[in-house]
Amino acid sequence: MEAAIEEARQGLSEGGIPIGSVLAIDGRIVGRGHNRRVQKGSAVLHAEMDCLENAGRLRPRDYRRAVLYSTLSPCDMCSGAVLLYKIPTVVIGEHRTFQGPEEYLRSRGVELVIMDDEECLQMMREFIAAHPALWDEDIGEE
Repeated sequence: MEAAIEEARQGLSEGGIPIGSVLAIDGRIVGRGHNRRVQKGSAVLHAEMDCLENAGRLRPRDYRRAVLYSTLSPCDMCSGAVLLYKIPTVVIGEHRTFQGPEEYLRSRGVELVIMDDEECLQMMREFIAAHPALWDEDIGEE
């Protein structure tokens, strides 16, 4: 999770939203990323999507041994990628500021580990308070 938090810090330092993600296979990081919607003017570059993109093409059997770490509960889009690639485990830094479709992921066999990490929570609370309109845009709210 520390690598995902580093990614979130990097995103914040670039003027973006402080959410980071790391993909590990057999305990080795193979991809990392952070929310780059602001930096790239992207509609889809949430941290998990950036991480998967940076990991590159992997074999289906590799995804099935993977763990996705995210500083924030994955949204519907990112959860869809978890299901598509059959990533069996997602470790979530915090889910108090935003909670994606966690019960649906569980119902589809994905193991979720909620860390309730104080640094992840504090980063998001501070960001949301300082940039509420940008946060609402990121999660599809008005």
